[in-house]
Amino acid sequence: MKRVVWISLILIYSQNWAQQKVTNKLYQATLSVLLSHSVPEISINKAQQQVENTLFLDARELKEYQVSHIPNAKHVGYDSFNLNKVSEVSKEQPIIVYCSVGYRSEKIAKKLLDIGYTNVSNMYGGIFEWVNNNHTIVKQTHKTDSIHSYNKIWGKWITNKEIVKVYH
Repeated sequence: MKRVVWISLILIYSQNWAQQKVTNKLYQATLSVLLSHSVPEISINKAQQQVENTLFLDARELKEYQVSHIPNAKHVGYDSFNLNKVSEVSKEQPIIVYCSVGYRSEKIAKKLLDIGYTNVSNMYGGIFEWVNNNHTIVKQTHKTDSIHSYNKIWGKWITNKEIVKVYH
């Protein structure tokens, strides 16, 4: 059923994307279908308030992270993720995992919870929603307005940053 809804949303989106910007409703509908909501979720605004005392883990691939990321985020990847990347992190440490929209980060957050991490959340809407809410992203340590769009379809969700067209 999820696949049917997802495919329907993609078809509707692809028919209208050249004529109008994607609405927040369609974006939210896509996220509700795409994510399984199997781990605790945190909103972008609440995550931003916790930037100082929380470890942010970036579950995107390295080439995405290298274009930009949330300040002080640690890259852990998705395809390349292994538990050694977080072995030095306390199991009680507050952790927020993110990716482009929340799908990959949800899977990584689940793995962390399954091995005993106790304070892990998935950032709902991912880095795309983070930049759409005008929160800072960096390349290395310098502020940037560029973001990796993952692919042509997903890049349409980014509304106010320069999209780097290096697709997955």
